[in-house]
Amino acid sequence: MSEPTPPLHYLSGELTLESSPLSGLAERYGTPLYVYSRGAIEQAWRDYDSALDGHPHLVCYAVKANSNLALLNLLARLGSGFDIVSIGELERVLRAGGDPARVVFAGVGKREEEISRALEVGIRSFNVESAAELERIDRVARRVGRRAPVALRVNPDVDPGTHPYISTGLKESKFGIPMAEAGALCRRAAAMENVELVGIGCHIGSQLTRLEPFRDALSRVLALADDLAGEGIPLRQIDAGGGLGIRYRDEEPPTPAEYAAALLPLLAGRRETLIVEPGRSIVGNAGVLLTRVEYLKQNGERRFAIVDAAMNDLLRPALYDAWQPVWPVRPRQGTPIRYDLVGPVCESGDFLARERELALEPGDLLAIGAAGAYGFVMASNYNSRPRPAEVMVAGGGDWLIRERETLDELMQGERLLPDA
Repeated sequence: MSEPTPPLHYLSGELTLESSPLSGLAERYGTPLYVYSRGAIEQAWRDYDSALDGHPHLVCYAVKANSNLALLNLLARLGSGFDIVSIGELERVLRAGGDPARVVFAGVGKREEEISRALEVGIRSFNVESAAELERIDRVARRVGRRAPVALRVNPDVDPGTHPYISTGLKESKFGIPMAEAGALCRRAAAMENVELVGIGCHIGSQLTRLEPFRDALSRVLALADDLAGEGIPLRQIDAGGGLGIRYRDEEPPTPAEYAAALLPLLAGRRETLIVEPGRSIVGNAGVLLTRVEYLKQNGERRFAIVDAAMNDLLRPALYDAWQPVWPVRPRQGTPIRYDLVGPVCESGDFLARERELALEPGDLLAIGAAGAYGFVMASNYNSRPRPAEVMVAGGGDWLIRERETLDELMQGERLLPDA
């Protein structure tokens, strides 16, 4: 079992987040329970912002990683921008006090009502992913009487060396515009009456642990920007995307400072604003999922710890076969036994961790680490399970930032058919 890393630590035999003992939070708010560190989130954002100091930049938090309103409000107070992929995420940013002029709108399938709403509130730019989308934005902008700021997302065909489900910069990906077609589409955008071409960018994937793919992709984007400038089409912004990884097991991802040191030399002497879109690396290691052991079971040689969290609460292990650390909140004495941690959902794929050496008894509380990103935000109601509560801790205090979903809320909006 690996040792927890800050902001998690053992204090007097109990796992603690910042200075809040996790067992007390579980007693107060129940389990399953997501818990986040305010200090870790704020520090992670500041690490990016300070590392990029010296070049015009905007750190746009990727809302898809964790979209809780309290978390978004924390980042908005710091001056963060936001990378969104839906109208729902846009409305979350607005309700959290985010500045729409610091919002970039990505995603391959923007609907007309989404484009119209984004124009109405005045977002910074649309990250355009296809010729068809560019035409739609031009048409909607003409209808609402606004000029739409657009930045074309190019696909640089760079292998990020990550899980295929989160690789987005290869030529077979649904994302972005092929590099061979990008120049022509940029010229087309520059000539449109209702569109303003403000930039280009890329996003090659998620959970990257090497700097070379970032440098390679940005170099290709900057070469295209130089070609356009030579044709009299200057750009105001270059978007390097996000994707910097975090430590789940034994990864050693670059720090924001190392990431910035790799990119900034490529931008020396340039005037374009650099936009970066970190998500996982802002919130991932700031959060844990607390879950309680319900039963211990043995089938042949396989041992199972059946817990009260499930794949509907934390999907990453089932979806990606992802490894996330697991720690007992109050470690007990005894010989560790190899368990699979599984949930109550009626699926063989409902597991949270496999083959973990733990000394357990029913009722024990476990913390699943690195759960701040792509945890609650991917939760569902599969098997009619209400979604967990979320709590933020800071300076010894704790705040409920999302109430636990009730069974009545689970069925709200459903209607029976009338009598025949």
